[in-house]
Amino acid sequence: MTPADTSPADDAAAQVNVFALELRRWRDVRGLSRRALAAKLGYSRPYVSKIESGTEKPSREFAACAESTLQAGGALRAAFAEFNATRTTTTRTATIADPADTAGSLVVDHDDASLSFDGHTYRLRQRRRLINGGAEPITRYLIRISVDRYPGDPEQSNQLYQEHPLTWDEIDLHAWHGEHRAEPMAWTAHHDRDAFKEVWLEFSELGGGRHFPLYPGHACWIEYEYTVSATHWGNWFQRAVRLPTNRLSVRLDFPAALEPSVWGLQTSMAAEGQPFPTPITHHAEQERHIYAWSTDDPPLHARYRLEWDFRGRNDDERTPPSKVMAGLGIAQEGDEILRQIARPFDLPTEAEDARRVVAELNSAAERVAQAHVFGKGMGIAAPQIGISRAAAIVRTPTGDTITLFNPRIVETSGEDEQYEGCLSFFDLRGRVPRPLTIHVEHTDINGTTRITVFDHGLARLVAHEVDHLHGQLYLDHMKPGVEPISVEQYRGTGTNWTYSRE
Repeated sequence: MTPADTSPADDAAAQVNVFALELRRWRDVRGLSRRALAAKLGYSRPYVSKIESGTEKPSREFAACAESTLQAGGALRAAFAEFNATRTTTTRTATIADPADTAGSLVVDHDDASLSFDGHTYRLRQRRRLINGGAEPITRYLIRISVDRYPGDPEQSNQLYQEHPLTWDEIDLHAWHGEHRAEPMAWTAHHDRDAFKEVWLEFSELGGGRHFPLYPGHACWIEYEYTVSATHWGNWFQRAVRLPTNRLSVRLDFPAALEPSVWGLQTSMAAEGQPFPTPITHHAEQERHIYAWSTDDPPLHARYRLEWDFRGRNDDERTPPSKVMAGLGIAQEGDEILRQIARPFDLPTEAEDARRVVAELNSAAERVAQAHVFGKGMGIAAPQIGISRAAAIVRTPTGDTITLFNPRIVETSGEDEQYEGCLSFFDLRGRVPRPLTIHVEHTDINGTTRITVFDHGLARLVAHEVDHLHGQLYLDHMKPGVEPISVEQYRGTGTNWTYSRE
C-alpha cells in the first residue's frame, strides 16, 4: 500500500504474529490446505505449519515466496515487515528499560488522517490525541511510512524502489506537539529502507532543547506531515489499529478533474475483507472531490483500507482495470483455479459451507461494485475469489441477486452475439455468441433440485458464471479468428446489450 502508520505495539499486539494471521487468511482465500500450500511453495508441510501457528519465525525468502504464490497484493509483504518491526520493538523492550515502551496503557482518543493530492504529489497530515493511562511518562512515539506503487506486482514494485528509493528529502517530514502545531517535535530515524521508513517522534524540541513528555493521566495532540510523489505512492491508503482507539477518521482530497472513484475495505482478526460498515461520504468543493469516513471504537488489529482509481487520467496513467480487480481479491487469468471444475456442494449437508461461500461472494461483489459501475448487471463465481466450490451469484440490472449452487445448463434455444467482460481479465472485452434462452438445473440450500429459465441479458450473465464453475472462460466460446479487444476500444462500441422485440 501506501502509507500505513503505526504506534508502539501494546502488550496484546506484541503477542499477535501478524504474518501468521495474514498467511492463514490468504491460504483460506485461495482454498488451499497446509499440505497444498507447502507443495506450491516448495517447503515442507511441518515448516509451513510452524510458521502459520507462530512457533517458527518466517524468513524474508519464505515471505516473498508466499506473497508471489498466493498473489496477496502486497499484504503478506507488508505483514512480514510489520512482524519484523514488532519483534524488534518487543525484543528491545525486554532488555532495555525505556519509558517510551510503556505504550501498553497508551490510548488513542482520536486518530485523524487527511490525504490530499495535487496530481503530482500526495501530502499526508496525521493528527492523534494520545492519552497516557499508564504509570510512566512517554517520551517518544513510533510511526511508519511504507509505500507500494504496484501492490499487485511485487517484482515491479521492488524494481521501482531499488532504482528510485523513497528518500528523506522527498518525505520532508515535520512533526508538532500540542493543538495548532504549538511545539515542533524532534524525530530520529529508526528504520530506513527503500520503500519503508520508521521514525521515532521525540517529545522534545528540535535540536535537543526542552522536553515535554506525556505524563500519566495526561493527554496531548501530536501531528505530523509528509509528502510522497505519485511515482512512489500506490492508489490506496491504510489505517491499522495497533492501540486502543476511540475514534478513527480519514479524509481524501482529490482534484475533480481526475474523476476519482473511491471504495473501502476492512479486515480484522475475526473477519476477512469486507466493505466498510458505513458508507464513505463524498462532496464536491471548489473543483475538488472530498471523501470522508470515520468509525468509533474500532477493534484492535483491524485494518481499514481506502482504494481509488482516477478515471479522468490518460489511459497510460490509470491503474489497469485488471490490477484494480486483483487488488479487490479477484483471481486473474493464468490462475489455475479458473481452469478447474469446481467441487459441487452436498446439500443440505454442506449448507453452512454454502452460506459462507455466498457471504464471501456478496462481500466481493460489494467491493467490486464500489470500484466500477455495472449497467448490465454483474456476476461472480466462487473460483474467482479463490474458492473452488460450485457457487455463483448474479446481480441483475434492477438490483436483485440470484444465487446458484451446482448449476448446469440443460437446455438452450436461440443465439446472439454480444460483447462481454470478465472480472478476471477486465482489461479486455470479447464478442461472444450465447443462447438467448437457457434452462439451468441447480440446487437450493435445502437440497432441492430446481430448473430455472433465463432469457436474453440475464441468460448471458448466468451462462458466463456457470462457465466459471466448469473451468471455462468466455474466450473459449469466441468464434475462430475473433480476438478480444481492449477496454479502450470497447468504449467506442456502446455499452448496452440489445435484443429485438418478439
